[in-house]
Amino acid sequence: MPNSEGSATQQAYTRLRQLIVTGELKPNEKLKIESLRQRLDTGASPIREALSLLTSDNLVERIDQRGFRTADISRDNFREILTLRCTLDDLALRESIANADEQWEEDIVLAHHRMQRAQQEQSDNFEVLHKAFHMAILANANSPILLKFCSQLYDLNIRYRFLAGSALAYQKRDVSEEHKGILDSVIARDADTASERLLAHYILTGTFLEGLISDGESGSIRSPEQAQA
Repeated sequence: MPNSEGSATQQAYTRLRQLIVTGELKPNEKLKIESLRQRLDTGASPIREALSLLTSDNLVERIDQRGFRTADISRDNFREILTLRCTLDDLALRESIANADEQWEEDIVLAHHRMQRAQQEQSDNFEVLHKAFHMAILANANSPILLKFCSQLYDLNIRYRFLAGSALAYQKRDVSEEHKGILDSVIARDADTASERLLAHYILTGTFLEGLISDGESGSIRSPEQAQA
């Protein structure tokens, strides 16, 4: 029974996390146990436990003792996420390169190849493989807590990208070339260039997204036309 219950909680956590990160559950949306239980076809207890876990990831907020809601979004929140991501990923990247070995290099080349193939094929699995590539270049850092924070910050950041949706098509960038430049500098074990390229990659997207975030009673993402109006 403990294994079964743990598995149900993990499944509920994974599914709810996906629904929040991809924007299917909107920012500041109240999360009702019964409706989520029906949606995920699982018990109320795993749902409650999963929501408690998601509060630690800053994707869910507890409403006093009255329940849960998805975390709201705002320009200040996004700026903090981006600043922390740049700071911690830079730290993890430099440590990862300092510990470079052949197995790690093979892993990141493979992760990059899988990501690029998924992008070319317009696969639904692209975002999973995109995260796998970004985490792979950090993975050689001997700092499990740091890597956990980097993973959480990735999810918090990517949530804004999903909420922006097709607006990202307005960016005139060659993201594939940016990824290739990051990969090349990491393989060359050039920590300064790798860091410069990685942070530029984050900041380019971040600057664009920040311009689309509308602060108000509840944050929202505007279209590029609205942002320019």
